[in-house]
Amino acid sequence: MRKPGISLVAVLAALLLPTQAQAVTGWHVVGSDNARPLDESQGLATVTRDGSTQYRYTGVGTIPSDLLVRGWNHVGDPGASQGWYVEPYQRDDRGGKLYRVQSPSGTWSNYTHALESWEANNNSFAAVSPDARWLVTGEWGTMDRLLVLPMPGVAATDPSKNLPYAAAVRLDHQVRDVQGCDFVNATQLLCSSDDPDGSLFGTTKPLLQVDLSAPVGSGDVTGHVTSLGQLPLQSSCSGSFEVEGLDYYEPDGTLRVVVMSPGVCVGIDSKTYRFRR
Repeated sequence: MRKPGISLVAVLAALLLPTQAQAVTGWHVVGSDNARPLDESQGLATVTRDGSTQYRYTGVGTIPSDLLVRGWNHVGDPGASQGWYVEPYQRDDRGGKLYRVQSPSGTWSNYTHALESWEANNNSFAAVSPDARWLVTGEWGTMDRLLVLPMPGVAATDPSKNLPYAAAVRLDHQVRDVQGCDFVNATQLLCSSDDPDGSLFGTTKPLLQVDLSAPVGSGDVTGHVTSLGQLPLQSSCSGSFEVEGLDYYEPDGTLRVVVMSPGVCVGIDSKTYRFRR
């Protein structure tokens, strides 16, 4: 027998509580798409050229064979701006970082960045500044910085030369395991964090907003970090989710974030969530 006071509305409300608890400040989920583990599991970028728009995803299955045999065995979250598209790669040794760049005309080039002595070899993401002059990248682990490089193909035009370190975004709050960042405008980034601990911002797997003291360039700038709350963690399986890369598409204001499901559900109900303000 149903207990007094429990209605169908109450039951439905209880089922919706996990979704409500995972809402991020200032954004709401407007939909989602399945994310395939082989070729959509690392991140995505929106590329606009000649009036047409493409959504580019990366995953282990998208790594070109010529890069794979040379040791570049991990691809991160790509970035795009002004028709330029960049994929970040890393390897297991300290052999540097590689950026695979496609120009607005469709030509591909590979640029290599030699690591600074203090720099981690992880190459989690590539975020191209709105003017396509600078590239912001990030390292795995607990960090108080993002790295700024001259944009390959634009500010640095010779693939045979080292792509040098230019500056840093000095964060006023540590971040952990940032998987992707993208520019909202010249002085604001949104970043997805796979933080499994939760001690930095009071929640695991947060969406972070980084407000810059000035547009990125050849000198350091300060980044004010705010957690907007936990990203959606919804699956038929229980266990550890993995928050991956993200993309912000300015023309329609859509934010997309990839979240991979735990265990066997990684191939069943992993999602690319779509958000709007």
